[in-house]
Amino acid sequence: MELSLQQALRQTISLWVSLLILGGLTFLILRTAPARAWMWQQTGEEDFLPQVKGLTDLASDLLRPRLALVTDAPIQHADVNPFGINAFLEQEVDPAKRERAVQMAAAAGFHWLRQEFTWEDIEIHGKGDFEDRRHEPYRSAWDKYDQIVDLADRYGMEMIVRISNPPEWTRALTDTVGTRAPPDDYQDYADFVGAMVARYQGRVRYYQLWNEPNINYEWGNYPISPEKYTELLKVGATAARAADPNVVIIAGALAATIDLQPDAPPPANNLTDLLFLQRMYDAGAAPYFDIVAIQGYGLFSGPTDHRMHPRVLNIGRNLFVRDLMVKNGDAHKPIWIAEMNWNAAPADVEPRYGRTTPQQQARYLPLAYQRLRDEWPWVGVANTWYLKRATDEWEANRHPEAYFRLLLPDFTPLPVYTAMQEFTKTVADGDE
Repeated sequence: MELSLQQALRQTISLWVSLLILGGLTFLILRTAPARAWMWQQTGEEDFLPQVKGLTDLASDLLRPRLALVTDAPIQHADVNPFGINAFLEQEVDPAKRERAVQMAAAAGFHWLRQEFTWEDIEIHGKGDFEDRRHEPYRSAWDKYDQIVDLADRYGMEMIVRISNPPEWTRALTDTVGTRAPPDDYQDYADFVGAMVARYQGRVRYYQLWNEPNINYEWGNYPISPEKYTELLKVGATAARAADPNVVIIAGALAATIDLQPDAPPPANNLTDLLFLQRMYDAGAAPYFDIVAIQGYGLFSGPTDHRMHPRVLNIGRNLFVRDLMVKNGDAHKPIWIAEMNWNAAPADVEPRYGRTTPQQQARYLPLAYQRLRDEWPWVGVANTWYLKRATDEWEANRHPEAYFRLLLPDFTPLPVYTAMQEFTKTVADGDE
């Protein structure tokens, strides 16, 4: 008996020594340059310990059900130029600066111009009133937006027009319920959508109806409601299609969030994008949109992150959305990414959206577009967030939102602008 215990002890010690040796060898192997490069390609992490943590996350992914992606389905509006850019042209007072912004967007290889046509800036003073009387001389409130459409035509860009931001007069409680809260009468929104689509028929085809209806900022102080948004989408899409049968409807871009508090007091009233979209389907939304829009930020990891967990926000979250669409009979519809980029906030700014260096940002964004082209046939356009703003207000107030930009307010290019310009040219040369 004593001999058996000694043998067992020796075997246990031998096993632990072997495991320690194996672990040490594995650690040394993982520290080599080829292993580090491979882990980066799997986890989107550049530092060693997060890479190792990422490998354990990938291992746990194997225990989850496989996603239904149907990669070989014919998908409408997916085989398009993927390069889009968000712009704030409506904020530029000088028409010459608007033109310079569009010219520089086109020069960087962007084909799509995603631009908000702000309801409160067009139907300003009351229903059916499209005159801007905020300053003298009075003028048509359409003038600025007509010029934006003209500029897109001039520089060979297609437009994605986002229609949101109701005027104060559409709500009995005005802006006290939030400056972007929906109107009291959804028909007011439908009438405005119809007027806009009719005005730009034959020139603008793609319209996004609302933005981020699953979070507080874009739905005001009301409880988040996929059912109410579906009502708004239905009347808006119906009016748009009546004005132009060739119009393409993009559903309101869903913010990537894991929150489950749709009825919470503001600003905590948010609802995860996946549940919001499923409830839209349950409410009968499918006939009223042609494209699902989502936000595609990389946030806290890089563009090569292949980890998949429904409560983790990373670049691959669109796969969960695709799976949900397939299961609801929409395998033939694409996803368009409304906003995509990494944040290059400096050290003294809150890293609310993650933090990269300007050099990392310049590497990551082209890699994200390359991954889209290589791996995600259901994704059509991905719109970079964003070209520039007219002023440096965000930066002056140390808002992290400032550091997604490609150009400074004075049009100085940042490294990410130059990187995209080089990348899109390479893609164009390769496609010839």
